[in-house]
Amino acid sequence: MIKIITVVGARPQFVKAAAVSREISKHSNIKEIIIHTGQHFDQNMSDIFFDEMEIPKPDYNFNINGLGHGAMTGQMMEKIEEVLLKEKPNFLMVYGDTNSTLAGALAAKKLHIKVIHVEAGLRSFNMSMPEEINRIVTDRISDILFCPTEASLSNLKKEGFENFSSTIIKNGDVMQDAAIYYSQKSSLRSKIINTHSLKADNFILTTVHRAENTDDLTRLGSIISALNQIHTEMEVICPLHPRTSKIIEKNNLKPKFKIIDPIGYFDMIELLKNCKLVMTDSGGVQKEAFFFGKPCITLREETEWVELVDNGYNILVGSDSNKILETYQNFKNRNLDFNKDLYGKGKSCELILQTILTFN
Repeated sequence: MIKIITVVGARPQFVKAAAVSREISKHSNIKEIIIHTGQHFDQNMSDIFFDEMEIPKPDYNFNINGLGHGAMTGQMMEKIEEVLLKEKPNFLMVYGDTNSTLAGALAAKKLHIKVIHVEAGLRSFNMSMPEEINRIVTDRISDILFCPTEASLSNLKKEGFENFSSTIIKNGDVMQDAAIYYSQKSSLRSKIINTHSLKADNFILTTVHRAENTDDLTRLGSIISALNQIHTEMEVICPLHPRTSKIIEKNNLKPKFKIIDPIGYFDMIELLKNCKLVMTDSGGVQKEAFFFGKPCITLREETEWVELVDNGYNILVGSDSNKILETYQNFKNRNLDFNKDLYGKGKSCELILQTILTFN
């Protein structure tokens, strides 16, 4: 019996873990144990995803949140180590670039447990982003590195990973596996379009949560100003992270567009299916926009998903109001061909499990 401990803590990780967990469930000789660190503590951003995605509730839930990076990562490491010592897994699997990812990888590596990093090799080349630090450190101590894109594979090669004792595989993007599977269910499970009286192809979906935007009031104010102006022409709807909501309220920034509570994955899929375009600072949402054939304007100076920019599906605008508005006007009616295969064909999870089953 192969025992895998999976660590998750944030919405995109739930999506990725759900896709891989479905593949794991096909193998009777693999047991998966799920740890939820609690990094996203709002029920709409955590528990609902396990309910919707038909995967078991976490075996362990730490409820660690609302702390600084050091305290949060340290407490997670301590709790994860306790579980590792108790369960004695063959592998620990982490996703993406959160504090939960780093904490899980560090705790496992110090106990000589093999670390699997799904979504390895991504780089923004912006060391002021905590996510970039998490990615780099997690990659360096992982035993199996699953790269979603050619660019991520190339990054690891340039950093000398071929000289390290790790296995590197380009497997595609597990989020596309999830998008393909759950898009068949979302229209039956979600009522969000009717609830908010939205018209198909006549609204903009936006998300803002990155610390580089929310912790800088000049940047956040500039983004909100641009969204307010766009909203006078086309409705803007924004599922808002609780942390961002508190910052906006505290600083009296006065958004005039439609703000809604955090939503589940099926609601997010329906918004993506029906929107005109996407404006976001989220890495995951950039890809989801592509999966559902929507142009994306990214409210950042850089992106890990360079192939989206290179192929014209995504434009980087940062936080400058004028640039956001100009790009919106130039981009809103652009016709794009979304048939390119950038992230695999829904076989990413299958390749992950084949690798684990043969790894020694």
